[in-house]
Amino acid sequence: QAHLVESGGGSVQAGGSLRLSCVASGYTYSSPCMGWFRQAPGKEREGVATIYTGDGSTYYADSVKGRFTLSQDNAKNTVYLQMNSLKPEDTAMYYCAAKFHLCGLRTPRQTDFGYWGQGTQVTVSS
Repeated sequence: QAHLVESGGGSVQAGGSLRLSCVASGYTYSSPCMGWFRQAPGKEREGVATIYTGDGSTYYADSVKGRFTLSQDNAKNTVYLQMNSLKPEDTAMYYCAAKFHLCGLRTPRQTDFGYWGQGTQVTVSS
């Protein structure tokens, strides 16, 4: 079992930055792959990035590569998504998710992740 709680969403102007946090709890024995997904109104949920907490390796979707950066603090069981140069098209509900497998160097698929947070809203105005 894993319990995930996101925070850090908010409203910013285009070009601004936000840092999302995802605190994981409820597991003790393995290093999960943590994924970030987002869902804009009327659109499907899309995978944004992943980090394998075992070695810190990351993957980013093309839409956010170079602007978003994942990091982790294993002592706090926390993963961070630093979002810079935000665009209006980044507006969405952002979800943290976990799976107890390797991430794989590919766009994360929501069906692969069994544990989800409640989401945090990010709104970018032009």
